[in-house]
Amino acid sequence: MTADDVLFVLALLRRTKADFWIGGGWGIDALVGEQTRDHRDLDLMHRQEQEDVVVAALREVGFVETLNARPIRFVVTAPDGREIDLHPLVFAADGSAVQASPEPEHPFTYASSCFVTGTLHGTSVPCLSAEQQVYFHQGYEPSERDRHDMAQLRRVFGVATHF
Repeated sequence: MTADDVLFVLALLRRTKADFWIGGGWGIDALVGEQTRDHRDLDLMHRQEQEDVVVAALREVGFVETLNARPIRFVVTAPDGREIDLHPLVFAADGSAVQASPEPEHPFTYASSCFVTGTLHGTSVPCLSAEQQVYFHQGYEPSERDRHDMAQLRRVFGVATHF
């Protein structure tokens, strides 16, 4: 998945008026303002109630669902192999959100302050905060990509990470 691919998908979704935020590796690169590594996929958080609009827009440009792990997440894939990992969020009145998790009694939480803006190729993009990214990178054995991503957050933001 290239930066141009990401910007194409974001422009497509902006036209639908859907709300979305970049997470994962592209989200970290958006926070630091530059691409720091290659990316296999794009992680996008979206409002659960806007899912039909998001899926329809992606379907129009060739993406088809290839993994259904709802309500936690689902994946759509383009014919050329580009993948988008979609994460439905349910928002509260205060702007915070939750995402279902494998442990229903412990959903993933998103503080209202975690929805921020980053930059990809000079374009402002909605993404998750450094603190939220650190929160999601704990409790498992990190890959080399995870280690790289956390190093970027330490370098740019000086945040403490778990590895």
